[in-house]
Amino acid sequence: MADARESTVYEGKHLCMGQKNEIDMCNGPLLGKLLWFSVPLMASGILQLLFNAADIIVVGQFTGSDAMAAVGSTSALNNLIVNLFLGLSAGGSVVMAQFYGARDWKNVEEVVHTSVLLGFLCGLGLIAVGYFLAAPVLTLMGTPPEVLDQAILYMRIVFAGMPAMMVYDFGAGILRAVGDTRRPLAFLFAGGVINVFLNIFFVRNLHMGVAGVAIATTVSQCISAVLVIACLVRSEANYRVCLRHLRIVKDKLFRILRIGLPAGVQGAVFSISNVLIQSSVNSFGHIAMAGNTAAANIEGFVYTAMNSFYQASLNFTSQNVGARKPERVAKVLAYTLACVTAVGLCLGLTAVFAGRQLLAIYSSDPEVIAYGLDRIHVICLPYFLCGMMDVACGSIRGLGAAVTPTVVTLLGACGLRIVWIYTVFAMHRSLFVLYLSYPITWTVTLAVHLFCFALFFRRWRERQPAAADVQRIGER
Repeated sequence: MADARESTVYEGKHLCMGQKNEIDMCNGPLLGKLLWFSVPLMASGILQLLFNAADIIVVGQFTGSDAMAAVGSTSALNNLIVNLFLGLSAGGSVVMAQFYGARDWKNVEEVVHTSVLLGFLCGLGLIAVGYFLAAPVLTLMGTPPEVLDQAILYMRIVFAGMPAMMVYDFGAGILRAVGDTRRPLAFLFAGGVINVFLNIFFVRNLHMGVAGVAIATTVSQCISAVLVIACLVRSEANYRVCLRHLRIVKDKLFRILRIGLPAGVQGAVFSISNVLIQSSVNSFGHIAMAGNTAAANIEGFVYTAMNSFYQASLNFTSQNVGARKPERVAKVLAYTLACVTAVGLCLGLTAVFAGRQLLAIYSSDPEVIAYGLDRIHVICLPYFLCGMMDVACGSIRGLGAAVTPTVVTLLGACGLRIVWIYTVFAMHRSLFVLYLSYPITWTVTLAVHLFCFALFFRRWRERQPAAADVQRIGER
């Protein structure tokens, strides 16, 4: 009786203290809550890209196209390495949301402390990986000699801040799992504003070039990490972090790895195709690289806005899986597909029609702008297909299926893209043919993801008890 009474009091405290920032994903109208969750997350992603774009804009305007190309040439490789570990963050968020939806507070506490410590350890490992891989891999990618040294320097400094980046992402994933996307937005904004000011100071005033923007990025990541950890430490809810309780709980680690490792492998291998595309772009020279960098940065705003609905599908599906509410799981996919299509079309069309003006922000060189337009015109209009592909993948992963969405994405969006590079592009070497690989692979992968969701959803629904039965079991 004492344990039951303590659990009830703790749950009541949680609901009282957490309701200001959290979203009840398992009850009430769904569409409004999806938007309430997604819009701050969308703003967070766009702000992060704005602050990252400041790196490229500052070096492009104050240092030149070589420095701009150096910063941009590292992005595909950085993503290749980092995405493996960020997948673990997604795994932690899914496991956290499932236990949270089931109101299993003991397991919530164990997942929280395992996730935070795991994030920090991953960051430590990334320091060494980034330092030793920067030179050989950037050389292997065919980075032009005139920008190679700057690219290596930028990458090594940025990777020195990886523990902070990982801690922020894992911590923000915990908050997203309970529906809180507003406080991570505030933490990101604080770090990003400092990033912009430091960029200008280091590059324009101290003439530090790519080293200056790299140091500014690292400092801003540290600030965001400190803020998110302070938030979790000071929280009165039952996802509170107690630093002396940080530990790896084996069964929670295995659950996180089971879902997160395939997601990380997917992200890493997905980036391999982008590394190959970056290598293909490199063969057209540093002006083409600069134009590709600017265009890809603009596309990033569209992708990040759409990615907020991937996060919504992942977390809302996970919580409703924990709460055993199949009808809401199906609605989550339908609503997020509709939302991501609308956002992707609106922002994609904006990028197409305002492409020249947007690219001029990054560089005044007409050749750079022309190369950037080549990419924008092919990719941005059908970009909503990429958003739909990710949303479907998120819903499958929220159901607890880890390997299937990874295999589908690797074969469809990655494998097919690699085949395209070595066949169609090899026979018709042009940037148009190279960029065309994106919408084709998105379409194929989306179709297979939707089929897989229908299959896994039906199997999951057939073996679940009704929500009312689960509630009665929990009350007993």
